[in-house]
Amino acid sequence: MTATQADLHIDRPTVADGAALWRIAKDSNALDLNSSYSYLLWCRDFSGTSAVVRDERGEPVGFVTGYVRPERPGTLLVWQVAVDAAQRGRGLAARLLDGLTERVDAEYGVTELETTITPGNTASERLFTSYAERHGAPVERTVLFEAGDFPDGPHDPEVLYRIGPLSL
Repeated sequence: MTATQADLHIDRPTVADGAALWRIAKDSNALDLNSSYSYLLWCRDFSGTSAVVRDERGEPVGFVTGYVRPERPGTLLVWQVAVDAAQRGRGLAARLLDGLTERVDAEYGVTELETTITPGNTASERLFTSYAERHGAPVERTVLFEAGDFPDGPHDPEVLYRIGPLSL
């Protein structure tokens, strides 16, 4: 069942959400799936720089995980964004990203967002370029990790998108 926009609210993740985030990432068929343990840790240690969108029952139906870079404290790195298949196409990823960066800016003073995207991931490319447009920010793209940098087999390069300065 698809919830209405009014039935959904954005919140900080808790450890109890870790399993749902892992499932949403797994079911996305697009994200690199991390261990279930990593999602539990993420919800514990990085809830302040991550967000979930909850349905009318309070269950997570989407998430964005991120952290403030220690070497660049004005930069929020967005690790993963995913929305449950039944909720896609409704702008939830954009709402999550906007809500998270507004909160993290208020709490940490971020002025820039970074993420990595593999070539050909048009949904992520669209999400982050439209984010940059909404926030009046330029986008700089450079390859962060080459395909050969990954020790565990074939992997596409990861292109760093640096978006900023932001107008939040």
